[in-house]
Amino acid sequence: MNEIGFDILPVVLALVLGLSVVLYVVLDGFDLGIGMLFPFYAEEGERDQVMNSVAPYWDGNETWLVLGGVTLWAAFPKAFAVILPAMYIPVLVLLLALVFRGVAFEFRWVAKPRHRKWDVSFAAGSTLAGFAQGLILGGILEEIPVRDGQFAGTALGWLSPFSLMCGLAVTVGYALLGATWLMLKTTGTVEERARRLGPALLVALLAFIAIVSVWTPLQFSRIADRWLALPNILFLAPVPVATALFAWLCWRSMRRGGTVLPFLSAIAIFLLAFIGLVASNIPYIVPPVMTVWDAASHPKSQMFYLVGASILIPMILAYTVTVFWLFRGKLGPGEGYH
Repeated sequence: MNEIGFDILPVVLALVLGLSVVLYVVLDGFDLGIGMLFPFYAEEGERDQVMNSVAPYWDGNETWLVLGGVTLWAAFPKAFAVILPAMYIPVLVLLLALVFRGVAFEFRWVAKPRHRKWDVSFAAGSTLAGFAQGLILGGILEEIPVRDGQFAGTALGWLSPFSLMCGLAVTVGYALLGATWLMLKTTGTVEERARRLGPALLVALLAFIAIVSVWTPLQFSRIADRWLALPNILFLAPVPVATALFAWLCWRSMRRGGTVLPFLSAIAIFLLAFIGLVASNIPYIVPPVMTVWDAASHPKSQMFYLVGASILIPMILAYTVTVFWLFRGKLGPGEGYH
């Protein structure tokens, strides 16, 4: 394969990886979020309604997590070999939390009326999964120690005030997505309580975004140079401006009884946060030591995987769109999808 192909393929596969991450965060984010909000609904009928609102979607949403992990492993094996040992513990917590959450989703219905433990498992699994994802994000952003292309840190190297803050930020963000999802898909007291919780979650998420925006340039000079130097600041200034605009739209629509706009605005805030993180670290996949080209597999392996991804991604997207279309509309108290 020529040199041009060698240069372009890692970029294309990095876009595939980014697409997988974004779609997972958005799609699985709201159903993890409703699990985090589960304890705020004490009535049995309300909890049934909350779970029914994501029943057709939740397992399909996690497909994007699998695709992202496989893309990292197949397209960027050197990065995979660094990130996984560095994040063994939070990755293990994430996977176990998703397992317990998934089992709880299925077993809660058949265990009634003795299903209290599955309620706890559903809420705890959702919360731990979101928090673990934030720990992984914070650990990667805080620069994994690498020597001669190998992980050179300790088992608890990911644990820091910054990673803990990122864990809380992701948890709050997912809870906001969950609240706006319930505004979109439910009626009655479930929607009303989500509408009361939404503004506080939005304010908390904006506070975390502000903290990250200040913390990262102060701690990492490469990020300060990327954001604060001319002419970069002129090109990147629209990101915080757009974030403020969508936050205002989200707040305003929640207060005015909107259904679609709060959810779409919350998604937009997440997308802008992702754009900000990419802008801070591009072209590194393991900041600041390993670029997408450094971590890429052999061009033939990349091409083989890209062919498979080009077939699978449209199929997954078509399935996702079809499911969302078939199960459109709101759920009232006592209603479910059958």
